[in-house]
This record gives sequence, structure tokens and C-alpha cells, in this order.
Amino acid sequence: QVQLVESGGGWVQTGASLRLSCVSYGRGIGTVVIGWFREATGEERAFVAGISWNGCRITYIDAVKGRFTISRDNATNPVSLQMISLIPEDTAVYYCAGDTGPGLSRREGDYDYWGQGTQVTVSS
Repeated sequence: QVQLVESGGGWVQTGASLRLSCVSYGRGIGTVVIGWFREATGEERAFVAGISWNGCRITYIDAVKGRFTISRDNATNPVSLQMISLIPEDTAVYYCAGDTGPGLSRREGDYDYWGQGTQVTVSS
């Protein structure tokens, strides 16, 4: 059983930075693909970034390229999402999710484990 817990959300102004962390309790996530998703009010949850189990493959949606950086340290557990130059459009609940499959998927349905989410609010 994998339990994922996100932290690091908050309320910031445009241009600020935040660093989200995803920690696993129970079974480790060293062999699990981790994705970050976000859900804005009134919108469906959507993929933001993902990283393969060994960190060799990374993918981002175009809207966050150059501003968000996903990384992982399997020795210490957390998977991080460093976010800079935040804009109001980044406001959402951010979720980390684990995929035990072999690929680096952007599909929500491919992810087996989910955290409870952390709120990120960016004011203009």
C-alpha cells in the first residue's frame, strides 16, 4: 500500500515561488512513476508534470515548461515540484500520484495512488 502526502502549498503573489513535496508512507515509491496533477475550481483534474522511477525521463505540459521543475531523490523519499514565476492561472489543488506501470503517462486513469492534494493560490 502506498500513501502519498503532499505539502508545500500556500497563498502567494504573482511571480513568487513555491516548492511542493510528495512523500510516501507505507511502501516506498522508489520504483513508481510520480506525476503531479492539478485541479482548478470548475475544471477537471489535469496532468502537470511527471518523472520516471529513476528520474531519467521527465515531462511537462507546455504551460509550465521553464517555470516548474520536477525532481526526485529515491534515497530520501520525496518527489518535489519546484514552481517559480507563478501566475494566477496556476491556482489549483495540486496532487501527486503514483503509477506502478512501465510508462510515463499523462493519463489520470493510469495512476494507482493519489494524495489528498495541497492548495496553491496565486493572487494577481
